[in-house]
Amino acid sequence: MNEASPVLVACAHGTRNPTGRRLVAELALGARRLRPGLTTTAAFVDVQPPTVADVVAGLAGHGRPAVVVPLLLSGGYHVHVDIARAVREHDAARAARPLGPDPRLVAVLHDRLVASGADPGDPATAVVLAAAGSSDPRSVADVDATAAALQERWTGPVRTGYGSAAQPPVPDAVAAARAAGARRVVLAAYLLAPGHFHDKLAGAGADAVTAPLLPDERIAAVLLDRYDAAVSAWPA
Repeated sequence: MNEASPVLVACAHGTRNPTGRRLVAELALGARRLRPGLTTTAAFVDVQPPTVADVVAGLAGHGRPAVVVPLLLSGGYHVHVDIARAVREHDAARAARPLGPDPRLVAVLHDRLVASGADPGDPATAVVLAAAGSSDPRSVADVDATAAALQERWTGPVRTGYGSAAQPPVPDAVAAARAAGARRVVLAAYLLAPGHFHDKLAGAGADAVTAPLLPDERIAAVLLDRYDAAVSAWPA
């Protein structure tokens, strides 16, 4: 781009949880600290305003190019439909790929598991990677890829579970891990921040539940990498 760098539109799902809202806002600010001079703004696909469509349209109306970076951990409906539709209507807007899968997110998951008291060297400690869930098979594939990468760093079995839409539900995944012989089952919350889905994990029957991924500076670095990749692919 010859003009000023595109605005980074950090597009989250949206939550009513005040801590979740604060952590998502701080993620965008963290990207700005890592990249002084970069203009960032927030948008959402559900629950809270402003919508990504309104933000992109407003920037386009002021002649500002924009790159929408999904603050989402896999590519489901919100990425391939909501965000794609918002940028498709404006020549000066592009969508980046979501934050996950990414090895840095796996590293954060591993750290959260260890912080919860789980032993990565114990073959009897099973992990259920607990994701929000999507009916989009591309989202399920992304979560499966993250689970496979986490398995490379974990001695016990790693399987997936979902809060909605995809199979198996988290409680079923926990029960399956116990039936397979696990003495301890830990839920690795594959969620950016506290909110509805994280609240539900406490009742899933696991021995421990990790904190969400935020706050962590590595995620801001992933956010900037997604932005940079979209900008570099922009036609001259």
